[in-house]
Amino acid sequence: MRRLTLALGLVLTVAAFGAVKAADDPRMVSGWDHFYNLEFDAAMADFAAASKAYPQDADIHNNIAQALLYREMLRNGALESELVSGVDSFLRKPKMNPTPEEQKRFDYELNRAISMAQAALQKNPNDVTALYSLGVSYGLRSNYNFLVRKAWRDSLRDATEASKMHNRVTALQPGNYDARLTQGIHEFVVGSLPWHLRTLGFLMGFHGDKEGGLRTIQDVAKKGERNRVDAEIVLCVLYRREQRYKDAIPLLNDLLRRYPRDYLFEFEKAQMYSALGNKKEALAAIERVAELKESGAAGFSAVPWEKIYYQEANIQFWYNDLDAALANMKKVTSDPKDLDLSTGVLAYMRQGQIHDLQHKHDLAIADYKQAIAFAPEAEAAKESERYIREPYRRGKAS
Repeated sequence: MRRLTLALGLVLTVAAFGAVKAADDPRMVSGWDHFYNLEFDAAMADFAAASKAYPQDADIHNNIAQALLYREMLRNGALESELVSGVDSFLRKPKMNPTPEEQKRFDYELNRAISMAQAALQKNPNDVTALYSLGVSYGLRSNYNFLVRKAWRDSLRDATEASKMHNRVTALQPGNYDARLTQGIHEFVVGSLPWHLRTLGFLMGFHGDKEGGLRTIQDVAKKGERNRVDAEIVLCVLYRREQRYKDAIPLLNDLLRRYPRDYLFEFEKAQMYSALGNKKEALAAIERVAELKESGAAGFSAVPWEKIYYQEANIQFWYNDLDAALANMKKVTSDPKDLDLSTGVLAYMRQGQIHDLQHKHDLAIADYKQAIAFAPEAEAAKESERYIREPYRRGKAS
């Protein structure tokens, strides 16, 4: 079953690039290169160094907070586009649990950025840089509310505030395409929400326009100065959700050209090709990741083998190559202590589904119980409970 759930926070954070001088600093350029290659510790080190050189730049504090959050998302298996695409709902994912130290630093950096932006706006309510920065801060807090606190209404409220700030930016600077990214995402998200949540958005003054929002994001990908990369990434997510897989592949190729150490882009290509019915290209993308890992290529040596086995097994599952899929899934679950919660709970559930399709419901029940024990709060665990009562069959769920 394809779901309509769309994560509010995850796609509502856009990059904060700071004042022009700070944004062009070599440490900032290096920081963003590390960020988009999933090297978040190195990105934070660069951003922290730049912050010392530009202590009055609120955006750099946003950058550090964003890198902290995305590092935690990567650690929890929460960066794949399936989370917001509707193919595998984000609501399958268990709650993230950053350490107290990570939460404290995230709060410090975000609150520092907000207070600095608000102080600038008290002096000049039309300070475009401060408005943009404050919008990014609200977007980050929306992410945190959604991913960590699971506070849906607070997430929507912060997302709405982010959009308001960036609406003011484009009202003051109509040619500022970077600020339109938040607007486009917000329009798409609100236009995609279930009716009861959309009503909440309407009461806040936003109707939502899914198609119009998508067009706005496409404009940013073509005309934006500093948010083109973010726009391309968001488009890949949304194209997958809208089953426009062919449109996503050229964007993924461009992203891989720019950021060749980001293995998630290869995984995304595999899923797009799989959805298009091209099993050969789908598996070839997974094989590239495996080969790069074996060769020790930069950015790939740290990719967990379990992630690679899971991606390959998932493709084999949908192509009904059940024996091969089961063999790979068993590799994933052979040492569960090394699995992130998202991969673990989904792998056990998928293993149970394979056993059900092989008419081995007793074995499937054991797998479903493992999924429930692994991450009880995850939606996949709840789905597994249903399969204990009624065996999985194709077409009943995603």
